[in-house]
This record gives sequence, structure tokens and C-alpha cells, in this order.
Amino acid sequence: MTIRLESTLTCPHCGHAEALRMPTDACQFFHPCSNCNRLLRPKSGDCCVYCSYGDIPCPPIQQRRAAG
Repeated sequence: MTIRLESTLTCPHCGHAEALRMPTDACQFFHPCSNCNRLLRPKSGDCCVYCSYGDIPCPPIQQRRAAG
């Protein structure tokens, strides 16, 4: 399985979507929406904003699913 490094985050507050490159060595806990400036945080139980609001989960989760 190929690990995808780009995910499209969709802001739950304003609906703005933007494609972003995910870090490979850490989870990203915060991300400011570039449209409404609200600070996105992961939902309870998720490790990062990509797992909560992205169309592709973060690389560590992708790797765990592939190994599973």
C-alpha cells in the first residue's frame, strides 16, 4: 500500500476545504482554517485534525491499517 501524504481538510465551522501536505513524523493536533481562522482540533478519540476532518487519515494511521 502506498502512503498518501496529501489530505483535504474541510472546516466543520465554515465548510472551507483545502488540500494540505501531512507531516510524516508526527500528528498535527491543531490547524487554523485559512477561511474563518477558527482553530481546528481533533475530535475525541482521533489523533489529529487529518483523522477528524480530512479525506485521508494521517500517515501513521494509514500504516497501521496497511499492516493490520
